[in-house]
Amino acid sequence: MSFKMKVFKATGRSLRLGAALAVISTVTLAGCTTTEVLNQGYVVDQTALDLTPVGSSREQVLLSLGTPSTTATFDNEVFYYISQKRTRAAMFMKPKLVEQSVLAVYFDEEGTVKQIANYTLQDGKVFDLITRTTPTGGLDKSFLAQVLSGTGSQSGASVARSILGTQ
Repeated sequence: MSFKMKVFKATGRSLRLGAALAVISTVTLAGCTTTEVLNQGYVVDQTALDLTPVGSSREQVLLSLGTPSTTATFDNEVFYYISQKRTRAAMFMKPKLVEQSVLAVYFDEEGTVKQIANYTLQDGKVFDLITRTTPTGGLDKSFLAQVLSGTGSQSGASVARSILGTQ
């Protein structure tokens, strides 16, 4: 009978220890689920935007709004101020795009503001501010794949022979 009592006491102690570990791990994991908000790019300030009405000069726009995130490809007739808001539930998770704003300032031929537009995520495509790459058609081959497939000026066999020193 004393043997059963020791087993019961050991089991009770391990149950308390297990319960304590469960509470500690729950509290620890609860701290990991805080949502992190990441703001990237230009955040539009309404007072700075009020300083650039239609008819303002290009210099006045640069003084009040600052350097744009990007400009139009041809003739610099449009300044784009881009901002994104992303959230992620935990540090190891991929951020999710929640909000995007593109402030476009259009100029006429004389260099004065003719229109100001604010585009949101619902108005267009997602801008990728991080990689700054444009997807292209075709295959993206590594150096080794190009050498072995012979896409360079020499074929893969001739490159291998020149590296190995056999002609």
